[in-house]
Amino acid sequence: MKKIIPVIMCGGAGTRVWPASRETMPKQFIALLGETSTFQQTLLRLDPEIFDEPVVVTNHDYRFLVQEQMKEIGVSGDIVLEPERRDSAAAVAVACEFASQRAGDAVVAIFAADHAVRDVEAFRALCGKAGEAAAKGFIVTLGIKPTHPATGYGYIRPGALVLPEAGVAKVEAFVEKPDLATAERYIADGYLWNSGNFFFRADVMRGELQAFEPEIAAAATEAFAKAGRDLGFLALDKEAFGRAPKTSIDYAVMERTTHAAVIPADIGWSDVGNWQAVWELSDRDKQGNAVRGNGVVMDASNVYIRSDDCLTTVLGVSDVIVVTTDDAVLVLGAQYGDKVKQLVDELKRRKLKQAQEHSRVYRPWGYYQSIDGGDRHQVKRIVVKPGHKLSLQKHYHRAEHWIVVRGAAEVTRDDQVTMIHENESIYLPMGSVHRLVNPGKIDLELIEVQTGSYLGEDDIVRLQDVYHRA
Repeated sequence: MKKIIPVIMCGGAGTRVWPASRETMPKQFIALLGETSTFQQTLLRLDPEIFDEPVVVTNHDYRFLVQEQMKEIGVSGDIVLEPERRDSAAAVAVACEFASQRAGDAVVAIFAADHAVRDVEAFRALCGKAGEAAAKGFIVTLGIKPTHPATGYGYIRPGALVLPEAGVAKVEAFVEKPDLATAERYIADGYLWNSGNFFFRADVMRGELQAFEPEIAAAATEAFAKAGRDLGFLALDKEAFGRAPKTSIDYAVMERTTHAAVIPADIGWSDVGNWQAVWELSDRDKQGNAVRGNGVVMDASNVYIRSDDCLTTVLGVSDVIVVTTDDAVLVLGAQYGDKVKQLVDELKRRKLKQAQEHSRVYRPWGYYQSIDGGDRHQVKRIVVKPGHKLSLQKHYHRAEHWIVVRGAAEVTRDDQVTMIHENESIYLPMGSVHRLVNPGKIDLELIEVQTGSYLGEDDIVRLQDVYHRA
């Protein structure tokens, strides 16, 4: 069998694990479990004996995060950029177009970037079986054997076996997220959780999309045909892609096709959908407590603490989740995990920046982190990776002071270029054209003090930029 082309969907916001996950750094890029992100773990699960190089579908905001995290684990592949979010059906349609360029009968696998799998070997074995079934014309999903009557997952009712030697059964029905009593009945009747992992031949899925959702199929074909390369990324055409209706691949195809099949999977799967799931997947002591980072639990049970910096303690309170970041604290009754999204919606309604932004904001050249701020001043820590540079820019409403604390900075200020070393500083007047470059071999770290009447990030006029943001 030809190698399967794995397509990783990597565009979600993950608001149910706020405040660790936010729009500027969503959960798939965070090390929620172990030392690598769930996106990296998804890539590392792909056995090169079974899978071809991956295709990652993401958006412009996350393109450099995707690129950097793939580089960190030594994985190469194609990165496709959606100009806007149109849900999974459009992304799958584009995946079909991409795979067809490699081979007309290519087998494609769709994976989410934020799922966890404990039994990797069992997962790989099932992927091989699913790929073989897909090559025969089935659209195959991995149906997870339920461990409890979950109300947060969709379910699959399996039917008769269609490939007995591989354990592949016909899908009788996809059903929506149930209430508790219905979920208990589903488990008793042998239903499976819908994992959202799909395997199919590109020509089969394309044919189903053309039959059921011709607008999506046409938009994906045109967006791919008109796509352009930008810094190594494949950027889909915005106008064409925007014509695709927003809908999931479940609604668009899986609930309507006659080709749907399922393989029961007992692989320790989780969509890591909320903090309760993170606690369940974490190593726990005899009292059921799990601590990641700087935390202490005393006289309590079933407690989860996550704190990277601030000492966080829990005493005498059980069944609670506490997540501490440098600018927000979440104290959560374990049974309220699915309501965190509603909390984030309320924070957005109140226009609180912590709802969507971290104090540390990543850029293709490194990152900056807010340290202090007031009406007319803001202090940031800026780290620039070796060999990288910021855009040539100016500000209308603020002046800046840069103090180098590590490394060396090459600073352009109007028509002068100056080297600034550790313990040295430079002043950038309001309106001056300036650029920061790290010409060295180690990270450049500096403290930036901004003063002025307006300090928003949109007071940046980019004149030149190696990352094509000007």
